[in-house]
Amino acid sequence: MASFIIKPAYLRCVVRTGRLFSEHWTRNTLYAGRSYATDGDNRAPKIYTKTGDKGFSSTFTGERRPKEDHIFEALGSTDELSSAIGLAREFCLDKGHTFTYQLDKIQCILQDVGSNIATPRSSARESHIKKTTFTAQPIADLENWIDTFTEELPPLTNFILPSGGKGSAALHLARTVCRRAERSVAPIVRTGEADPDVAKFLNRLSDYLFTAARYVAMKDGNEETIYKRPDHT
Repeated sequence: MASFIIKPAYLRCVVRTGRLFSEHWTRNTLYAGRSYATDGDNRAPKIYTKTGDKGFSSTFTGERRPKEDHIFEALGSTDELSSAIGLAREFCLDKGHTFTYQLDKIQCILQDVGSNIATPRSSARESHIKKTTFTAQPIADLENWIDTFTEELPPLTNFILPSGGKGSAALHLARTVCRRAERSVAPIVRTGEADPDVAKFLNRLSDYLFTAARYVAMKDGNEETIYKRPDHT
């Protein structure tokens, strides 16, 4: 029986949402079904496998592809996005914001995004697809949260620059990473290798992060920096 690690980020997803998001992704991609312990050996498995030392890695379907493959580029971007959101979350927690459960859920959903990306349809069996299908419900959740924030925000009448305090600026940074993740996923979706709702989710997520950044700036009592055309005279 294969042994694997549930990292704290995954455990938080389980506790807060009641699901083990991407258990299959953790087991098959990070650890490739390998057991590091013998019977009766209670030592923790090693974090390194050495299976990627030659510049190749595995998809959930078992394909070995070079690490610069577009699949792994997209996975890296979504992983970076989750990290950026995690940093913003910590700043927001420091200020006592009560919407951080939304950021928790988004990080968990990004694990599902990764699972879908890591399951190219050209090599996936029905069992793979069943485990990694991405639904539209998270998109609807983002839209509801955006609408709730917007009801409290003043109308946007100028271009704003990333600003408004640490929490707001961190959310703006996460937004830009999200845009990059969306660009990396777009060609995978166009070729039918990933669910279209994955791209839609990332598109809507960047809107959410922009709106949340403005909301945090307002709640923290910080002014947003307005773009002004430089005077070259």
